Amino acid sequence: MYHEDDFQHRTRKERKFLETEATLPNIRKEPASDKRPTLSNDILSYLGPWNPFPKAITDKDTVWLLDNTAHRSADGQWQAEFVAAVFDQNSGVEISTVVADVAEKLGIGKGDLQEATIRERLMPFVQEILPGRVVQADFAQKPEVPDLKLGPGGRNGISSDIKPLPHFEGGAIVHTAAKVPRGANGVLQMKTVYAEPEGWGVISDIDDTIKVTQTSDPIGILRSTFIEQGTPIPGMPELYAYLQTLITSTSPFFYLSASPYNLYSFLSDFRQKHYPQGTMILRDASWMNLSGLLSNLTLGTEEYKVDRISKINSWLPRRRMICIGDSTQSDPEAYGQTYHKHPGWVHLILIRKVKDIAAIGIEAKNEPKRFEKAFAGVPKDVWHVFEDPQECYQILHNVMGK
Repeated sequence: MYHEDDFQHRTRKERKFLETEATLPNIRKEPASDKRPTLSNDILSYLGPWNPFPKAITDKDTVWLLDNTAHRSADGQWQAEFVAAVFDQNSGVEISTVVADVAEKLGIGKGDLQEATIRERLMPFVQEILPGRVVQADFAQKPEVPDLKLGPGGRNGISSDIKPLPHFEGGAIVHTAAKVPRGANGVLQMKTVYAEPEGWGVISDIDDTIKVTQTSDPIGILRSTFIEQGTPIPGMPELYAYLQTLITSTSPFFYLSASPYNLYSFLSDFRQKHYPQGTMILRDASWMNLSGLLSNLTLGTEEYKVDRISKINSWLPRRRMICIGDSTQSDPEAYGQTYHKHPGWVHLILIRKVKDIAAIGIEAKNEPKRFEKAFAGVPKDVWHVFEDPQECYQILHNVMGK
């Protein structure tokens, strides 16, 4: 169960999150389209990477490879965490019924062109996950570099593997391609950014920090997720482009969101259009669970983010980190906790004060005492709250000049 803080409890109660979650389509787990899951496979899937009988990718599968960041191990060798997800191209669910249900909640009439967008965005939520799959991947597309074996995945269809990598210069961006049968689809290529141990780095929230999501409103979340094309917060793409020039183009960016992995393809496309290359870190707990989208974005976000940020720290403990977030959720508390948990690592915290959405309790979330409490013990020149991204240019210039 996710922990619910006072802000989250008040927002979810007054905006009727539970009522909305209860009326979302019940996407039942059905057998995959070719009845591949068997009882033995289901039991073996609990073993995750220790599954002794993994399955190869077939022409009926969808495979996602997620962009990542390479870092040096304790002995100075390059390595990176590779994350892959595998699921069935066919859902076993009557998708048109689910589309109609979501469209009705968003006030969209039958036959509206926006139904096609809803259908496309919904597919990763209704496709059957495929545990126990192994993905063969061609790293760097060089004959002398051995293929990577990713997986087998666990119960959620997701695998996570730490792999040693060949040498490339810091700042290099290396491509990897999934080796799959003709007919398999998905995000079949990924990028690995090589990050040396020292220098600057950026950790950025996504929802309502760089992308309009309306995380304080359940219908707003559904609309921004399933209909809208992904709207950047005004001024933030330009700010990030400027930030990248200050910290050099080789500095790693990490995009951290409480959104579920089901939205990786959508959010990755959004990031590519508007923001610097980087590793996107999302929650992995809600495959085949549409109502989980709302709970993921509104419950337990502080603990989740602190945990994932600590993983980034384990990769790059000597980097000087800039953390950017907003006031709608628990970014101030998560970044304040991170500052104390990893002394000397976080050098700047920027919090966007969100005032352009009609959110219950937004005034309390923007009160100075909330930020003072979240950043208790953090030097005043380290954390800053802003409304207009233009305010951040001089702050960044001053920090970079130290």
